[in-house]
Amino acid sequence: MAERPSVLFLCVHNAGRSQMAAGWLERLAGGRIDVLSAGSEPADRVNPAAVEAMAEVGIDLLGRQPRRWDLADLEQADVVVTMGCGDTCPVLPGKRYVDWPLPDPAGQGVDAVRPIRDEIAERVRGLMAELGVDPEERPGA
Repeated sequence: MAERPSVLFLCVHNAGRSQMAAGWLERLAGGRIDVLSAGSEPADRVNPAAVEAMAEVGIDLLGRQPRRWDLADLEQADVVVTMGCGDTCPVLPGKRYVDWPLPDPAGQGVDAVRPIRDEIAERVRGLMAELGVDPEERPGA
């Protein structure tokens, strides 16, 4: 693994789960982990309920745009975290894959998205610990 690990979050639309996961990892890692997020069939915009739920914890997803994964994303990633994309997620031999079976926030209101947001936060903290990056340590503090 690289000196600074790289994580790619993949879901179908890159509008909810993967965007929230990327937001959490960026916040908690503070530049100690490279963060990528993509989807197999990107939506037009990030899920508004996900944007609202993340804003409640001080993470801004407003400027994000769902995008399709590409080979460079896969090649760069040390860990690929899939969330509900099944066979539509690409598999590159030799990469570490982790599947997080989380409910899809598509079409849900913010009340239904909050528990998904919180579960993602816990999983991100666990992933950071596996990568040897302390989620409680604040870079530059």
